[in-house]
Amino acid sequence: MNPSGLTKLEAAIGYHFNDPGLLELAMTHSSYANEHKTRSNERIEFLGDAVLELVSSEYMYMHFPKLPEGELTRLRASFVCENALFETSERIGLRNYILLGKGEEATGGRNRASVVSDAFESLIGAVYLDGGFANAKELILKFILNDLDSRFFFDSKTMLQEVLQSEGLSDPEYVVVRESGPDHDKRYTVQVKSGDKVLGEGTDTSKKRAAQAGAMEALKKLGKV
Repeated sequence: MNPSGLTKLEAAIGYHFNDPGLLELAMTHSSYANEHKTRSNERIEFLGDAVLELVSSEYMYMHFPKLPEGELTRLRASFVCENALFETSERIGLRNYILLGKGEEATGGRNRASVVSDAFESLIGAVYLDGGFANAKELILKFILNDLDSRFFFDSKTMLQEVLQSEGLSDPEYVVVRESGPDHDKRYTVQVKSGDKVLGEGTDTSKKRAAQAGAMEALKKLGKV
């Protein structure tokens, strides 16, 4: 990678490397390494993956003190899975900095979620080696765990279903009980029920988000968040 590319990537993540070679290594895909007889990012990705798991686990543990281990694991997975890391990497244009072999480039490797997400984990590993745990943690918090409440809210329906199933209760049912406002600004109120019992209620401009809000209220009433 040329120096200007390194500088742009450093600016995008807000971290300046003491050893630019670590950043270049993190961006070196195995296909490029094979063609140029150099090291790939596979080992540093292994390290970055471990750092990411530790930081995200600690954050989930502290942020959601009432969630049991199984739900914490699933929530963490939603943030560090391949697709989630790929989406996060788009914010910094990471795909543009990955060094690919000609064959991998020709077959669309730069747009492949597995390639880009691996590069992001490699980047975490490089920051860890260059600047220590605190800097790697800051990178993860800034780009991966920055929207935790929003992601948790989005996943509240799934979590509620799992909670009810674990307690032997009926799956949640979402019923629109009220519509209000003009057509261009209509609001929906959705009631969440399990059997005959009302667990929660949510109101929003879309039925989907109203249902999510209702599920979140139900989780709170059940003491799960």
